[in-house]
This record gives sequence, C-alpha cells and structure tokens, in this order.
Amino acid sequence: MYAILDIETTGGKFNEEGITEIAIYKHNGHEVVDQFISLVNPERDIQPFVVNLTGINSKMLRDAPKFYEVAKRIVEITQDCILVAHNAQFDYRILCTEFRRLGFNYERQSLCTVELSKILIPNLPSYSLGKLVRSLGIPVTDRHRASGDAIATVKLFNLLLDKDTTKTIIQKSIRLNPKKQIEPKLLDIMANLPAVTGVYYMHKANGDIIYIGKSNNIKKRINQHFTNTDRKSKKIQLNVNTVTYDATGSELVALLKESEAIKRNSPIYNRALRKKKFSHALYSFTDANGYINLKIDIADGRKKPITTFTNRHSGKSFIEKVTEAFNLCQKLTGLYKTDTCCFNHTIKTCNGACIAEEAAQDYNARVNQLINKYSYKTKNMVIVDKGRVVDERSAILIQNGVFKGLGYCNLNYQINNLDVLQSIITPMENNRDTQHIIQNYIRKNKKNLKIINLES
Repeated sequence: MYAILDIETTGGKFNEEGITEIAIYKHNGHEVVDQFISLVNPERDIQPFVVNLTGINSKMLRDAPKFYEVAKRIVEITQDCILVAHNAQFDYRILCTEFRRLGFNYERQSLCTVELSKILIPNLPSYSLGKLVRSLGIPVTDRHRASGDAIATVKLFNLLLDKDTTKTIIQKSIRLNPKKQIEPKLLDIMANLPAVTGVYYMHKANGDIIYIGKSNNIKKRINQHFTNTDRKSKKIQLNVNTVTYDATGSELVALLKESEAIKRNSPIYNRALRKKKFSHALYSFTDANGYINLKIDIADGRKKPITTFTNRHSGKSFIEKVTEAFNLCQKLTGLYKTDTCCFNHTIKTCNGACIAEEAAQDYNARVNQLINKYSYKTKNMVIVDKGRVVDERSAILIQNGVFKGLGYCNLNYQINNLDVLQSIITPMENNRDTQHIIQNYIRKNKKNLKIINLES
C-alpha cells in the first residue's frame, strides 16, 4: 500500500516550519482507496511569499484543526504504507518534525517521484512537479495546494508504475527514512540538557566558547543546531565538545545575558550574525506651534529614543497602532504627509492638531501618555518576570532610566524594598543594546509583565 501525499507549510527557518495543509491519498497499487485532506492551523506565522504562492493565509486557518487534532488520522491512513511524494525528503521531514513536537516517533518507508521520474523518464529539462506533469500531458488543478498537487502526484505515480515493466525499479527505490542521525558525541551532549528557558554556551575541547545563544527550550534548540545542514551548523557540529547553560526562566533575562556574554566572549560563530538588531527608533520633537511630533528614524546612538525597532516596517506598524490608540494626529506622527489637515481629520477622527484646532496642551498630554508607557529613560522601576522555579521571580532594575542589573527573589518585600533589591541584583552594563532589548521586550510583552514603579 502507498500513501501519496503533499504538504503545504508556513515556510521559515529550517525545522521550524508548520503544516498549513495536508492531502493524503491511500493507493493500493491500482487505485485510490482512501483519502484525507485538511487545512491545519500551524500556530505560527506564514511567510508572505508562501501566502502569495498558495493563497493560504492566517485568516483561513484560524478555525482549522491544529496538528495534534489530525495526527491520529495521519498515523492511521499511512499505517503499513510507503509514503510517496514529489521531493519526499521534504514532506517526510515536515511530518517527522510535527510528530516530534508531540513527542511521537513517526517512521515510514518512502518513495520520491522526483528520483523515480529521473530513472524511468530520463533526459527531461525539468523534474519540478508543474513542468513534469505538463510535459507528460497530466492535467493539474489547484497548483500549490495540497490536494491539487497530491492528485497530480497520484497520476504521475500511476504512470511510473506502468513504466516500471520489470516491477523492480520502484521496489529498489523504497527507502527507510530514519531521523537525521546525530553522532554519538552530540547525542551525549544533548542527553544532559534541559528543556528550559536560558542561555547556552558551546565549547571546543579546550574550553573556548564558539557560540552563544538563547532559547525558550535549550534542548530543542541544540537539537536543531545538531541536525541542521547549513554551513554554520556543520562547523559547530564538527567543533563542539561540550554545551553549558544558564537557566533563566525569563526570556528577557536570557536576552540580556546572551547580549552581555557575546560582547564579553566574541564567539567565532556569533560574529556574522551580530549586526545591530535594532536599526530604527522612535523619536519626539516639538514643532514651531508647540505640538509634540513623533518620527521613526534610523537609530542614532547620540539620541535618546522612546523605543526601538528591528526595522522601519515594524516601527511604522507601531506608529499606526498608537496613533489610533491615543487618538493622535496622522500628520504629527509622520503617517500622512500634507501641508493642511490629515486624512483622519476629514473623517472627524482627529481633533485637529494638524491645523491647530486642538490646543497643544491637550494634544501633548496624550503624546506624553504614550511616551511614559513605552519609554523608561527617566524612570525608577523593577520589571518582574518569570523565575527559574515556580515560586521565584526575576527582577530587572532600572534607576533614572539606566539598566542596573538583574537578580532573583522569592518574596514580594524583596522587590518593593529598594535597599534589599539592590543587594540581590547582579550589576550589568547599561548600553545601547540592553536598552533596545528592554524597550522592545516591554513593548511586546507589557500585558504579561509586572512593572513596579519605585519612588525616586
């Protein structure tokens, strides 16, 4: 029995993709005897180029079943079957990745119709599914959708079965696809790593650190390093001897510790990736009429930003949201270039700061609310986040807008008492990167963070 399938995914980083659609046709060697087709909620973002290619977007998948809800059906329909796919290595890897997330070891034999076509129909200019089936006169509909591509693969497979007159070529092409084999040395390293949030350090045999990273699941992330096939991962696999780690509980603490550790150690395999993460920032200035204006600009270390962004698009998206949330003027936030009123004023949703109809004092009060919410440049506060164990909390101390360090505590009075808090804080350097990390994290996780304002 064969299970002929096609999978559409979110795209993205290797081994981090998610399934968005799957189609499986069970084939007895003569005809289709069962089928399973379903959209799948991948619980992660879909890359824009994939949306353009497949037409599948997040809105379509909002009410679709998650993978764990269809996993049993996939196991059942592929049981005792050989998986058949066009570029089977990809589809098989994606399935194994999804099942591995569920803690299930999924293993099947497979056949690749690309490899079979090259043997049974040689010398064609292209073996991509679309070009191949067109050259063979096989009709295909719903290209780049799982069902359409899987049906095309069914028809192609029927043709390949007919062409294998000796009935030996297909049999010889069946292969077992075990998980990517990890060297025993790397398996031994992974065996001692936990699935916790923290910072990890990869060492050579002489103890030198060659790579530092952070993850919400250290064990899973190291597994990705050890199974990825890109050039950097292969070099790491060759040179790593041990991996040590610091559990942090909090992703913010992990980000801060990672940044400091990379600056201190300058690991060889971090250098190419450690260009400035935060290229743009939000600044304010007061115009000739006394109104506070906001502007997204390239980050400048000589200026104090309100908050920072990884790129201009992220900054513009933020400005659009806060303009609506704080009832600000599109012209004064840089969203609408005009010498007269902004668009929102024409539809009566702007109070008229753009043409001086609203008092500068009233308008600026709302801008200052935004600045106070997203900036800590003059604040004395403690950011309280997750700890390493259930009854522990992490504390990040900010004094007069300066990051002082971080620590852990178990009791509330330790956080509220500044003298006690300072005694448990490990001092860390305040620099542009730490400011970026903290501002960005607060902006994205404000609902889940506890922020305590301290008396000056």
